[in-house]
Amino acid sequence: MEKTKLLTITVIGLLLLNTGTLGFLFFNGPNEHRPPHGGRPEPKAIIIEKLHFDDKQQKEYAELIKWHRGEIKKLDSNIRQTKNELYSQLNQTEVNLKTKDSLITLLNSYQKQVEETHFKHFEDIKKLCHQDQLEDFNELTEDLSRIFAPNKPPRPRHD
Repeated sequence: MEKTKLLTITVIGLLLLNTGTLGFLFFNGPNEHRPPHGGRPEPKAIIIEKLHFDDKQQKEYAELIKWHRGEIKKLDSNIRQTKNELYSQLNQTEVNLKTKDSLITLLNSYQKQVEETHFKHFEDIKKLCHQDQLEDFNELTEDLSRIFAPNKPPRPRHD
């Protein structure tokens, strides 16, 4: 077979492959019914579904989320700044142990505030629940660490 025929066949094959790929992506692209982040549902959607929130509860829950994210954002910023101060101590000829210890203590305090903020957030979510949703809320609390685990989808529970 001549080199030009082989090259022509290869180019046509690649064009068909690219066209097929683009067609697949176009027709099977983003879909509002699919969860973001590689197939993992957002915690918000999981909570709304598990607790069977009505429209009013969903609106109130959205406000709770707004408050929660704002508080966590502030705390994360404080943690980042404090870590920068802590690690800048490594640039010193000799690390000031008092400064290092006080910065680590401050980091512990911020982390405690993060956990308290998360806990309050779920107390507030519980307050949104109607009496008939409390059993679902109790079941949800058993899954919270998995739902909010970074980069790992929740594992199915085996009762």
